[in-house]
Amino acid sequence: MRWSPDSPATTAATARPAEAAPNLTPPPLWPALRRGVANRCPFCGEGKVFSGYLKVVPECSHCHAPLGLLRADDAPPYFTIFLVGHLLVPPVFWVEKAWEPPMWLHMVIWLPLFAIACTLLLRPIKGAVVGWMSTLGFVAAEQAALLAEAVPPGAQQRGPHG
Repeated sequence: MRWSPDSPATTAATARPAEAAPNLTPPPLWPALRRGVANRCPFCGEGKVFSGYLKVVPECSHCHAPLGLLRADDAPPYFTIFLVGHLLVPPVFWVEKAWEPPMWLHMVIWLPLFAIACTLLLRPIKGAVVGWMSTLGFVAAEQAALLAEAVPPGAQQRGPHG
């Protein structure tokens, strides 16, 4: 049985070190970032990172790396807004200074452009963040936390009468 966050192997009563995941060495930073941007596993470069638009797969289909342990949380939206803002705010100011269009025209042009740019960049940026997290050893740290919570088989507390 392979590891997955939804499998019974992740519960405290049944997790076993042999079933947790393969022993993975963190990949180099730049290849991991490129692989993540391209929706490829940062460890092997073969499997996919996402099963939907932003849902990270529980494990790589090729090397079985537990990618589901890499929770990017708020970093990808933050980086996306930061990047899109730095790309589009200077043209907004340039257009305003050059032609002084009415505010409604700004809203008709720039709001959809910001929304489209953020939507298109969010997935590759999240892939890059997952790749970055893989280089920092987050998979090993999460595996160690899961194993520390696990109760080894046969080591359950028994009452005074066995």
